Amino acid sequence: MQPTATVLVYSDDSHTRGQVRLATGRRPVSDVPQVEFIECATPAAVLKELDRGGIDVCVLDGEAVPMGGMGVCRQIKDEIFNCPPVLVLIGRPQDAWLATWSRADAAVTLPVDPVEFAASLASLLRRKALLGA
Repeated sequence: MQPTATVLVYSDDSHTRGQVRLATGRRPVSDVPQVEFIECATPAAVLKELDRGGIDVCVLDGEAVPMGGMGVCRQIKDEIFNCPPVLVLIGRPQDAWLATWSRADAAVTLPVDPVEFAASLASLLRRKALLGA
């Protein structure tokens, strides 16, 4: 039995968190582990969960309020030792440069496209598995 991967999802919008869960399913692709979610609606909750450890990938909503996922990403990349890979959800393709500024490892546009999202998440899970091996 493969171990599970833990994915932290940050958004103040429960609908966006639901889109991420739906696009992922039990596992995004067959060659990565099944996924368990930790959902956070505030930046403080994200930091608390990351301090606890055990997070394999973070999915951060760039459109979240009061602090967008790109700001949260930049903060955790600066403050969390061995920060897990981060996938940022952006409002428009033109915002990809902001995702780069935030030091995100990947970015996909909202609304979540299940195929694009699953491929990006799987890529980050594979990378995490290789780095952890």
